[in-house]
Amino acid sequence: MASPAWKGLSTVPLSCPLSAALWQALLTRCEATSESVEHIVRNALADYLQVEHATLFQVSTAGALVEGLYHGEVLIGELREHGDFGLGTFDGLDGEMVVLDGVFYQVRGDGTVHEAGDAVRTPYAMITRFPTGEGVALGDCADLAGLQAQLDPLRDSQNVFYAVRIDGEFRSVVTRSVRPTPEGVPLVAAAAQQREFHRNDVRGTLIGFWSPGYLQTILVPGYHLHFLSEDRRSGGHLLACAGGGLRAQVHRVADFRVSLPESATFLHADLTRNPAEDLERAEKPTRKESGS
Repeated sequence: MASPAWKGLSTVPLSCPLSAALWQALLTRCEATSESVEHIVRNALADYLQVEHATLFQVSTAGALVEGLYHGEVLIGELREHGDFGLGTFDGLDGEMVVLDGVFYQVRGDGTVHEAGDAVRTPYAMITRFPTGEGVALGDCADLAGLQAQLDPLRDSQNVFYAVRIDGEFRSVVTRSVRPTPEGVPLVAAAAQQREFHRNDVRGTLIGFWSPGYLQTILVPGYHLHFLSEDRRSGGHLLACAGGGLRAQVHRVADFRVSLPESATFLHADLTRNPAEDLERAEKPTRKESGS
């Protein structure tokens, strides 16, 4: 028997007749909430069929992180309820967070990788549920810019989010991890003390998101990727890479939720400044290099 035409697809078109009353109720909901018809129908079906649908859940904002608000507001145990794939950092800016296949990893400032327990806290994280799939083969990537250029055609909009996973053999990977930093020290100053780690001929996974630029005051716009080696011995925030034989999975996520802290520090912080310039500076490599 031949496989159904939709078998293996991540999204399937749906068409069905609706009563006039149901259609009017749908339009009324759209006008009241500014949600699209597709969004409402997808969520309603998922709830009715008790199928979990992907929502991108974010703790705090990138702007708060830029201003030095590093106090952990959410437990990993709570964050786990919102997904199995993502990235972020830890209480006191103690390393990079990599979430892969439901396991939360902490890449500390010395480059070591540990599993993070449920009692650990995070001041900033992005997480979602990532569907399983085979992905698409990428051509040879000479550098990070070349990798991103091959990912771009896999996105069909500039205005929603995409969860990105890339698996394979990397000829080279450059990552960084931040060290514990006192509350109030700006992110740019903290990033200046980061260590970089270089690995060659390493298998692993890139985990991250592409986010629309119009939200640059609350998150990192464009691609934000972390790396985790297959042997779980190295990882961190991705600065550079090259590789061949890579496979990419890119999934659109249109539902976005932000959980804002309620601490006195956050409530009274001045977060009106656009963090984009400082975020870009914090992303740049430094000269503090280390093998791993």
